[in-house]
Amino acid sequence: MRLIHAYVNGITRLNIFLGRWVAYLIFVIFLLLIFEVFMRYLFSAPTSWTNELGQMLFGLYIVLSGGYVMAHRGHVNVDLLYSAFSRRTQAWVDIFTSSMFFLFTLALLYFGSSMAWESVQSMETSYSAWNPPIWPIKLAIPVGTLLLLLQGIAKLLEDVIVALNLQPVADTPKSSPEETQ
Repeated sequence: MRLIHAYVNGITRLNIFLGRWVAYLIFVIFLLLIFEVFMRYLFSAPTSWTNELGQMLFGLYIVLSGGYVMAHRGHVNVDLLYSAFSRRTQAWVDIFTSSMFFLFTLALLYFGSSMAWESVQSMETSYSAWNPPIWPIKLAIPVGTLLLLLQGIAKLLEDVIVALNLQPVADTPKSSPEETQ
């Protein structure tokens, strides 16, 4: 049981740490958009790179934040009946429905890894006027999917513990002391 708690806590802490850093990309994207507006409308000198860089950073933001969102139970959930269930019944429902999650994430990991490997091998670029390398962005797809998959396994382990009434996982870090202050 101690090993399970260590795994759940370790993966959750990793996803929370990474998610906090990835969240700052929103400010960078915002600044890029503001910069482009100023350059285009105030100086009549639009840039060829800000829109593309903003899209690439947003892709990183989306792909790398999945584990963080799952650690905070923020993914979409149909609450109509689910919220009326006891915590133990919710855990059983989550165990049952996790098969779809694992099917999706394993497929995304497989195909995303294949796509990323091809992109890294060819050192793929965007073929735009700016032509930045896009292989790092594609490489983030299997990395982010792996983090999401590991967090999904942690959630499944928590659900099994609750469903079988073994021991509550009370020390899972849902937030840090900095977040609660």
